[in-house]
Amino acid sequence: MTSASGHRKPLPSESDAILNALPNPVLLIGPDGKIIDANMAAESFFEISTQFLQRQSLKELVPFGSPLLALIDQVRISHSPVNEYKVDLGTPRMGGDRQVDLHVAPLTERPGHIVVMLQERTIADKMDRQLTHRSAARSVIALAAMLAHEIKNPLSGIRGAAQLLEQAASPEDRMLTRLICDEADRIVTLVDRMEVFGDDRPVARGPVNIHSVFDHVKRLAQSGFARNVRFVEDYDPSLPPVLANQDQLIQVFLNLVKNAAEAVVDLGADAEIQLTTAFRPGVRLSVPGKKSRVSLPLEFCVKDNGPGVPEDLLPNLFDPFVTTKPTGSGLGLALVAKIVGDHGGIIECESQPRKTAFRVLLPMYSSPIDSKDHDQSSRDDVAGTPLHASQDSK
Repeated sequence: MTSASGHRKPLPSESDAILNALPNPVLLIGPDGKIIDANMAAESFFEISTQFLQRQSLKELVPFGSPLLALIDQVRISHSPVNEYKVDLGTPRMGGDRQVDLHVAPLTERPGHIVVMLQERTIADKMDRQLTHRSAARSVIALAAMLAHEIKNPLSGIRGAAQLLEQAASPEDRMLTRLICDEADRIVTLVDRMEVFGDDRPVARGPVNIHSVFDHVKRLAQSGFARNVRFVEDYDPSLPPVLANQDQLIQVFLNLVKNAAEAVVDLGADAEIQLTTAFRPGVRLSVPGKKSRVSLPLEFCVKDNGPGVPEDLLPNLFDPFVTTKPTGSGLGLALVAKIVGDHGGIIECESQPRKTAFRVLLPMYSSPIDSKDHDQSSRDDVAGTPLHASQDSK
């Protein structure tokens, strides 16, 4: 069998099947730098088919001056494997900030041929950042309890005193007393929103059809804040139910869709929001002291073609009081992170101009026994038990 580049495919069909089962992208590079073969994970990573990859040289796919090219030259000279960690292979076409670990080795049976394996760091880094987001949410819980006790009660006294003064005040002074009342009401509203973080009761969960949730959120959005936005749906119809609370999932995705609609409001007829669902096996969370690990195979995304999130805000986007809106409180995404964390899941944002994606990974519903064990794991995590992230090779 020959490839599009004229080279004989070096592996029999059984080996191809094994390579295609790997979750990591694998490339075979010829002596001239052309890509001879690639597995299915490589197709997904570069977002092009194997046939198209076989018509490219590697330097046409990776950034100019990429360390990967130097590693391949080094392996050809030394005839020994080389590893390199945290290398950015992001390009405008593939998306910026695509950090990978590189494993480059010579193919001894065919001199001059190099095997390259890429291991994305995205999943592990997402999990590490998500643990930070959960810690931030727990800090807000304590802050909300303090604010409710220490601020709301004195504010009611201040507002009452302002109303008494208003009765005997001149018209000019009434404007000041009304200002006091309005600002007191505004602070109480803010504190009421933060009190939601203090609700640490176990979440009642069961099997939820995520497509019903997305349809409900889409109808709400199109009847209000996103009536002029075009929605694109890319669903996996065979997706199993998610282990979740339906009302809270609606709250999460309604918040994300509202943010996306506000991001594309200036695009007019070009404004677009994409909703996607997919099954991504291999991502699990390990809880210390427990033999079982929590699997997060269900991926739900809300994407928009807006200007993107400023790069300096991305690492702290889910922290409280961090916002890109001039009049925003910065609590919406913090609440989303808390709800997803209460469900034992992960949320992450990847953003660049015209391509911003909020990705949520959640566990699927299996059986009442498994759900009970998963609920306990999630409660342990919310209470402060650290989680260790891993990515299975399935």
